[in-house]
Amino acid sequence: VRFPEDLEDDNTTFNPEYSHQVFGDDEVAFGYKGLKILLYYIAGNLSTLFRIEYTSKVNEKFDCVEADDVESKIREIIPPGFCTNTDDFVSLLEKEVNFKPFGMLLHTYSVHNEDAGEDITYQIYKADMTCPGFREYHERLQTFLMWFIETASFIDVDDERWNYFLVFEKYNKDGATLFATVGYMTVYNYYVYPDKTRPRVSQMLILPPFQGEGHGAQLLETVHKYYMSSPMVLDITAEDPSENYVKLRDFVLVKLCQDLLCFSPGKLMQGFSQEMVMEAQQKLKINKQHTRRVYEILRLRATDMGDAEQSRSYRLDVKRRLIGPYKKKQRELAKMRRCLRPEELTNQLNQIDLNMQHEQLEESFQQLVSDYRRVLERLAQ
Repeated sequence: VRFPEDLEDDNTTFNPEYSHQVFGDDEVAFGYKGLKILLYYIAGNLSTLFRIEYTSKVNEKFDCVEADDVESKIREIIPPGFCTNTDDFVSLLEKEVNFKPFGMLLHTYSVHNEDAGEDITYQIYKADMTCPGFREYHERLQTFLMWFIETASFIDVDDERWNYFLVFEKYNKDGATLFATVGYMTVYNYYVYPDKTRPRVSQMLILPPFQGEGHGAQLLETVHKYYMSSPMVLDITAEDPSENYVKLRDFVLVKLCQDLLCFSPGKLMQGFSQEMVMEAQQKLKINKQHTRRVYEILRLRATDMGDAEQSRSYRLDVKRRLIGPYKKKQRELAKMRRCLRPEELTNQLNQIDLNMQHEQLEESFQQLVSDYRRVLERLAQ
């Protein structure tokens, strides 16, 4: 909500992707007809209005059943101090002009908005719990995780090893410049013996109204560049990354790596090298596993897949990496031969059918090439 009229505007409304973390696996609230759970957030500081509406509710006296206590379920995830009536909320909206982003400005960029017919400016900040008002703001911000990240949990904000990176949109209201929350990322700094840290991306969320505009890539690249400048950082990783996050990371890391000398077309065609591992790690804080994916994507770009020899060479190179888990199974099987009875061994052999392995390997390869092509298409844009 930026203006009072946004309260009645369906275009500013978005729905949760997941609600099982609040309402159980069936995502059902029992005992209501026409139930609406309404959560409004002021665009900048995320002050909250919470209301529940329904046309009817089961009555314990007559139906001998009790409706779910929806309000207490929501109260468990939104911090106290929210509004319950519109007038209070609108009066808070008038004070929004005083809201300013928290922490240190890292990056400013603009995105062309077709609807508005103009470029809109965005800024990325790094904040921590010492910023006045940030703790309370973060409590409101993290409620979105429950609706948009499948296995979300709230973090221990008293642990000083957390860093917070925030994206804001600048917009005008009555001649003043205001800020709207776009998304954020939390990063935990793990200790690596003897004197390094390994920042690990924990949660990353771009709010639905801003998705598909490139903010995730801007945020991830800015965070990488922030840590790249520190000699204390070994490399940057992610905790249990989603498929979408992996695709985003592929794009950002390829963009960062493509100008390194070790990734020149001539060197790519010679195969994956220790030089690539060293340069990506030292200059860009990218670990070996991610560097290998970057190499495969850039080598695909340098390969003429219409040329039988080049295509075969690329396919074999990627499949040699993909076959790792299958080879591990073969080694386990060799051990089994020595210690299992014949009938037990037959049972295990049935599970490790060679033809099936080849089919799975080819399927994995084709899926990977398809993902890599999308990264290259986005890069070309």
